[in-house]
Amino acid sequence: MIQKVNRTEYPELISVWESSVKATHDFLKPEDFTFYKELIPNFFDNVLLYCIKNDQQEIIGFLGTHEENLEMLFVRAEQIGKGIGKKLLLYAMEELKISKVDVNKDNATATAFYKHFGFELKSTSDVDGCGKPYPILHLELIKKSLN
Repeated sequence: MIQKVNRTEYPELISVWESSVKATHDFLKPEDFTFYKELIPNFFDNVLLYCIKNDQQEIIGFLGTHEENLEMLFVRAEQIGKGIGKKLLLYAMEELKISKVDVNKDNATATAFYKHFGFELKSTSDVDGCGKPYPILHLELIKKSLN
């Protein structure tokens, strides 16, 4: 079941973020990983946050949206490939009406994931939102897919 995140759960979101990024962002320099880990909590109050919990009520995946943008979607490393990301994305598409997402160019798995659900490349940036040299793909939802 997908539910809203409570502010008291922010530390748990950081744990999920760290697990996910270590498993999927092998292109990040260690100092940049630390930079983003310190920065990410600042975004939590500026997005709508939703999560999925396991039977022990631990957060295993979460997403954040702002208007029509999916700003973040992270799944705990050991849960990747088990449908958690799919459930979160479909919820964001169907219930929260997101239609845009930015993805690191070097994260081919995430890019393929979003393209599978109908997102297509609209533009690119040579640097990320913090000005770091991680190219970004700006994707937009062209058609809905429930696969």
